[in-house]
Amino acid sequence: MSYLPLDQYQRKWIFTHQSMPVPQEDLEQIKPMSAQRAAQFWKDHVSAQSPDSERLSSSDWPRKKEAWQDEVDWMAEWESDDPEMPAAVLEHVEWQDDVTVYFCYEKYNVIETKWHVFKRHWKNFLFYDDGPILLARRRKEALWFHSDGKVKLGSHD
Repeated sequence: MSYLPLDQYQRKWIFTHQSMPVPQEDLEQIKPMSAQRAAQFWKDHVSAQSPDSERLSSSDWPRKKEAWQDEVDWMAEWESDDPEMPAAVLEHVEWQDDVTVYFCYEKYNVIETKWHVFKRHWKNFLFYDDGPILLARRRKEALWFHSDGKVKLGSHD
């Protein structure tokens, strides 16, 4: 099986928490990958040897300075009542709403969804902000969120 049912996902609560519940129609589009599929995705698109973003090596593309063009604050918007993502992020990733995106927490924890679902519920995804990387299918742009409230805006091969 390529995906886990959301009910079996260890972090399901971030999408069902009473303070920020995700509607059922969007929950159906949030697909945690199985550990095996997530590990393969991580290996192919993030790092062949490092299990999480804290231990990336200098040869992994996210550690290369030239991969990142800018860094902006996301925490202020996350803490506000405004549901919108930071404008600089939206300007950097001008993806169509139906683009498939991958929110990569670490090697065995990757969630696949659509860009419009991620945009609407980005605050839920960032309950865990320990270095997740957002990538999109057939797109070069990338986002790397950090627990200090910053997000790097860049691109990968």
